[in-house]
Amino acid sequence: MTTQNMPLTTARPQGARWAGWIINGLVILFLLFDAIMKIFKEKHTIEASAKLGWPAEQNQAIGLVLLVATILYVIPRTALPGAILLSAYLGGAVAIMVRAGENFIFPILFGILLWVGFYFRNAKFRSLVAHPNGA
Repeated sequence: MTTQNMPLTTARPQGARWAGWIINGLVILFLLFDAIMKIFKEKHTIEASAKLGWPAEQNQAIGLVLLVATILYVIPRTALPGAILLSAYLGGAVAIMVRAGENFIFPILFGILLWVGFYFRNAKFRSLVAHPNGA
């Protein structure tokens, strides 16, 4: 069999799947930590939000949205909608940081890590990315 006839998506080694879960694990831990701090109105989180111009009374609702999206992302069956919701959340974080004149690279990096980890841990998604037209 020549390399031309070989499929683009061969089975990934188990190491790639583990790498995906490790990357996602770090992202998930951070997002859960952030959500819980917002829900329980931790002082530092309230101060950081106020610095960005975000009303303190809205922190809990934002924390709940983040918590639900993160839980959806953790569950393999709902990981894709969770990734989409988390991408929207992180996009909002970028917009707020830009408006406030703060460094916005952190939410962008987290968004990239979110999708890289998802790519490595989800064979169907890898296949879709490798063969977008079903070829």
